Amino acid sequence: MNTPPDMVIFDCDGVLVDSEMITNRVIQENLKRHDLLLELDEIMHLFVGGTMQGVMDLSREMGATLPDDWLDHIYSEMHAVLAKEVEPVKGAVAVLDALDAAGIPYAIGSNGLHSKMAVTLPKTGLLERFTGRVFSREDVANPKPAPDVYLLAASRAGIAPDRCVVVEDSASGAKAGVAAGMTTFGFYGETPRERLEPICNAVFGDMSELPALLGM
Repeated sequence: MNTPPDMVIFDCDGVLVDSEMITNRVIQENLKRHDLLLELDEIMHLFVGGTMQGVMDLSREMGATLPDDWLDHIYSEMHAVLAKEVEPVKGAVAVLDALDAAGIPYAIGSNGLHSKMAVTLPKTGLLERFTGRVFSREDVANPKPAPDVYLLAASRAGIAPDRCVVVEDSASGAKAGVAAGMTTFGFYGETPRERLEPICNAVFGDMSELPALLGM
C-alpha cells in the first residue's frame, strides 16, 4: 500500500494467537477416538478457516461416529488445552505496537466463538488490546467466506470497507476479506502459500513484513 489504511482487521486463530496446530491436534485425537484417522496436514487442509459445525458435518460424511453433542465436547477439550499452551503468533505483538504508535485502530474478525477467544486472548496477553473490538461469526448471519464479520467490524468503527485491511491465514477468510471490498493480506505462517496467493492482494510469511505492506 502507498498509504496506511484507516483500520486493520485481523483474523484471530493463526494470525494473532498461535492456536491452529494445538486445536488441530485436539481434533485429530478426538476424531481418532470416533473412528476417523486423519493426518495433521489433512486436518489443516480440510478444516482450517471453517467452523466447528463444518468440521462435525464433514467428519461424519467421512465416517466419524460423532454424537449429537460432539461440539460441546470438542470445545471443552480445545479450551482446556489452549488455556495451558497457546501463545501469541511470533511478531504479532510488535505489529500491534506499531499500529498503536501510528494511531491506526484494529479489531478482530473471527469464525471462532467468543468463548474460545475468551480463553486465547487473555492467555496471550492480547485481550485488553482488543476490548470492544472482538467480533465473531456468532455476531453475524453468515460465517466466512461471507464478508459479514469484517463488514460488522468496519461498521462499528465507522470506517469504510475500502479503507480497511484484512489479515488472514485461510483461503476461506481471505475470500471473506475480498468479498467485503477490503485489501486482503494473506499470512502463510502455517498455510500453504499457494492457497492464499490467488486470492489475496499480497502474501507474507513473517509478521515482521506486515508493517511495510501496510505502508507504515
